Amino acid sequence: MKALSQKRRHPLAAVALLVLGLMLTGGLYAVVTTVNQAKADSSTFTSEQVQQGEKLFVANCATCHGLGASGTGNGPSLAGVGAAAVSFQVGTGRMPLQMQGPQAREKPVQFNPDQTTELAAYVATLGDGPALPEAQYLDGKGDAAVGGELFRVNCAMCHNAAAAGGALTRGKFAPALAGVSNQHMYEAMVTGPQNMPVFNDANITPEGKRDIITFLNTIEKQGSPGGAALGSLGPVSEGLFLWTAVLGVIIGFTVWLTSRTS
Repeated sequence: MKALSQKRRHPLAAVALLVLGLMLTGGLYAVVTTVNQAKADSSTFTSEQVQQGEKLFVANCATCHGLGASGTGNGPSLAGVGAAAVSFQVGTGRMPLQMQGPQAREKPVQFNPDQTTELAAYVATLGDGPALPEAQYLDGKGDAAVGGELFRVNCAMCHNAAAAGGALTRGKFAPALAGVSNQHMYEAMVTGPQNMPVFNDANITPEGKRDIITFLNTIEKQGSPGGAALGSLGPVSEGLFLWTAVLGVIIGFTVWLTSRTS
């Protein structure tokens, strides 16, 4: 008992306890992270798709991202970004990047769907990351009311309550969501492209993402039943339009009245 008490008072006892605590915390974090990644990486690709994707990558992407996608001064490493990130960036034409700027802009795609899948297959082998979404979450048959609430809470501050997009800082912007495919909407939520935060399954469940997609499909189909959308900016654009129109009428009436008196 006395020997144990003396060991507890050893000067290195506190250091040993600290190291043990750090090792335990790190081990638990590694286990939790591995479980989440394994859940995300549910897509499977053939070896032929991976091989073809590597060839396409070396020919078209390695200049910026480096051989093996390890990254260079012109492009980040792609290890761990997942197949969903490739599908979104390449499938919307944002990659390959046309020019350096505040953010990549959408442009005509340079790869067909099969080639995009092959590139995604190759990048998926570089590390765990968000996989391609399952078809059941892309059918647009969720709850639009729930999706509208989720969208207004999580997305409207950048994309506008009507999903019309909006300006951000330093030349960046949140794009309008009309015309975006359901798959690319889902992939954007799980990968967080450009300035968008990542909404993993802990933030918004796959069912919640399905509801958001359904809401966006619904408002796109409805259009603007109240008349001209005016950018869907609400009372700001409506008030500006009304003020400009009324002011124009007043000026026109004044000009007409003075011409009549002269």
